[in-house]
Amino acid sequence: MELFSLALLGILIVISPGADFVLVLKNSLNQGRRAGIWSAVGISLAISIHISYSLFGISYLISQNEWLFSMIRYLGAAYLVYLGLKGLFASPSQQAEGQAAHECAPDWQFFFQGFLCNVLNPKTMLFFLSIFSQVINPEADNQNSALIYGAYMIALHGIWFSMVAVLFTSPYLQTLLLKLKHRLNQACGAGLILFGAMLGLK
Repeated sequence: MELFSLALLGILIVISPGADFVLVLKNSLNQGRRAGIWSAVGISLAISIHISYSLFGISYLISQNEWLFSMIRYLGAAYLVYLGLKGLFASPSQQAEGQAAHECAPDWQFFFQGFLCNVLNPKTMLFFLSIFSQVINPEADNQNSALIYGAYMIALHGIWFSMVAVLFTSPYLQTLLLKLKHRLNQACGAGLILFGAMLGLK
């Protein structure tokens, strides 16, 4: 598969709504732009982890170890459900308190949420495993192509999810979404629970 086709595939994968998108949206709406961007940075670092062990063949070993693969899957599912429950059952007053205190919240908290949300998703691992099986040809010296594509995917995730954070914290959208904020937060929570359930039950 040509790198250009893989680049287009990467864009489609990144912009498709999933757990990462919902998490960045939730953190941006409730904690502000900075929280959303730090979540995006955490997601990007997780992508670099996936890419690193895909290049070294570790992801293949994990995918062939049923016990280890299942453990990662269930941990990821449990974490998504945990984040979803926090959003789903937070009262409007709790959300308002969280918004007021977002400047005091440490950046690593949102970074860590983004990192765990992505790194514990075995679907991402399998995606990069399948992609690099196309990019890396054992008979050709094209390791550089794999590294370039990996860097592209890291940057793509960081840019896209940072754009999501900036967009949904713009003054215009904030005004429009003010009355719907509680419902949106509940919807994000329900979405994370749904993604967690799908991950755990698959």
